[in-house]
Amino acid sequence: MTARIAPRLLRDLGLAALVSAVAAVVIVLTVAKPETLFAQLVYSLCIGLGGFAVVDTVRLRWAASLPANRLRWAALLALTVVVAPLAHFTGLHAGALLLGESLPPLSEYANTGRVSMIVFTLIGLVVMTMLAEHRERLARIRQEHADARLRAETIERQALQARLRLLQAQIEPHMLFNTLANLQGLIALDPARADTMLDQLIQFLRATLGASRADSTTLGEEFAAMEAYLGLMQVRMGARLAYRLALPPSLRAARLPPMLLQPLVENAIVHGLEPAIDGGEVVLSASAHGGLLEIRVRDTGIGPRAAAAQRAKGGGIGMDTTRERLRVLYGQRAALDLTPGEPQGALAILTLPLETA
Repeated sequence: MTARIAPRLLRDLGLAALVSAVAAVVIVLTVAKPETLFAQLVYSLCIGLGGFAVVDTVRLRWAASLPANRLRWAALLALTVVVAPLAHFTGLHAGALLLGESLPPLSEYANTGRVSMIVFTLIGLVVMTMLAEHRERLARIRQEHADARLRAETIERQALQARLRLLQAQIEPHMLFNTLANLQGLIALDPARADTMLDQLIQFLRATLGASRADSTTLGEEFAAMEAYLGLMQVRMGARLAYRLALPPSLRAARLPPMLLQPLVENAIVHGLEPAIDGGEVVLSASAHGGLLEIRVRDTGIGPRAAAAQRAKGGGIGMDTTRERLRVLYGQRAALDLTPGEPQGALAILTLPLETA
């Protein structure tokens, strides 16, 4: 118990020293004897610090168990009334000892002047106690606000995580439904290609299902999943689809939310290359600069302007959901831009903070 209250007691004694110094100045101004300021400071500090040390020790060790009501304040006031004359008497003698002065004996101590100074000491001790109580009350309020803010942030993070999982769940069926619809049509027309597409779909699902249930994945795993996805799309589109992936080894361990790249690649194929008679190429690349991870998906398809009739501004459901995921996860620290490519096609640029495991 003593070890716990010692730091608080020392902090409160600093407050008591300030009040004692102010009291010394008030006394010097009242008696109009500025030359006695140093001596008065010594006496005031001896009286104030000694008396408040007793009152505050009791307050911290025993009175803290009492609720902050009239009973507690009555107990503290009664204690202060008892301590004030003792603190004044012992403080005067301690100050006199330090200054090398002499004081009248106890028999001559009680007089009108001494009584008024005892009352002044009582008032000073009450002020010190009230200030200490007020400071602790403010500290408790700040701590309660901090705890409440922490609880709110925890609840908000949990809500955001649930929302992210819901947004992520919107992407996966969207891609699977498109693939299964194409697979269904291909079974009747070309069973061999349908079998190859099914094998590629199994590989893609094997590469993505585990990671898609996690909170984060690595850029290397995302690129591997996109390679499986593009292989799946190549079975469907044949020679109309070519693709390249460029991932620097230093970025393979970069962390990012799972299934973040698939909507961008799907958007390039569905809205860029499929409407083009000759198809085209998709290039997926990554780079890092200034603490940011930049992922580019470039296609040589019909471009965002020509595809405006096929999708809303910024892409379909996959692109819109990706933007929403980025907003929830990173706020203003991440962005997804879709611009015309050079010399043709479209360029999707995903920027987010660079995080490593």
